[in-house]
Amino acid sequence: MVRSLWTAATGMIAQQTNVDTIANNLANVNTAGYKTQVNEFKSLLYQNIQTKTTSANGETKPGSAQVGLGVRNASISSVFRTGNMISNDSDTAFALDGKGFFAVRGGDGNTYYTRNGNLKFTLAANGNMLANSEGLPVLDAQGRPIVLPDTYILSRIEVSKDGELCYPDANENLQRIGVRIGVFQFNNPNGLDKLADSLYRQTAASGQAINEATSNAVEKTSVIQGYLEGSNVQVVDEMVNMIVAQRAYELNSKAITASDEMLQQANNLRR
Repeated sequence: MVRSLWTAATGMIAQQTNVDTIANNLANVNTAGYKTQVNEFKSLLYQNIQTKTTSANGETKPGSAQVGLGVRNASISSVFRTGNMISNDSDTAFALDGKGFFAVRGGDGNTYYTRNGNLKFTLAANGNMLANSEGLPVLDAQGRPIVLPDTYILSRIEVSKDGELCYPDANENLQRIGVRIGVFQFNNPNGLDKLADSLYRQTAASGQAINEATSNAVEKTSVIQGYLEGSNVQVVDEMVNMIVAQRAYELNSKAITASDEMLQQANNLRR
């Protein structure tokens, strides 16, 4: 009975984490580029109550008796399904249609990755720098911050689907200016380390970043100007998942109540 108390407690703890994950998904339903997260569970160790043995008549009992010791959270995985394309009036709003990520340079000098294409031009020492909403510089295909001279009228810059920045010439014909927004992929995006502000950090599990500009082994991602990729959270699915998690939590709490009543009855036998 004490075993059942701890087993049910592990179930309650696991479902609490599940509800926390669902709540975080719902909180980020309007976050550009956010990827919904799902809990994955696995069982704990099993305890042998009875091993394979024989009956009084010498007949073999092939099945052993084992009882589980509960459950725990194995991982919280992100679902990298492309979200809806949402129209945006900003000239520096970009959505990614594919598996790629934008790259930004953090304040610590490290490179981070994001699907949030809500970008902007900010003043820099040598011109106008393309940055994300937190002011971190966006990197080009060569891993350098994108900085344009003051001679460019920023509102006239257009970006092609392959991420090339274009500017109209004297005849109003768009010409590439030799700057390409960097787009990168990973063999295992679920291995990325999730950070705040919709940023991801490369890890050994994710593998090295694959530069789409220099690799022909991956399917290219399209950069769509004037749109933002919305969150891929499905509110109805999350509400159903929350109801299921709540019911599972209640079932585990009832198991604890039942174990407590059995222990109480066992104690009363001595009186």
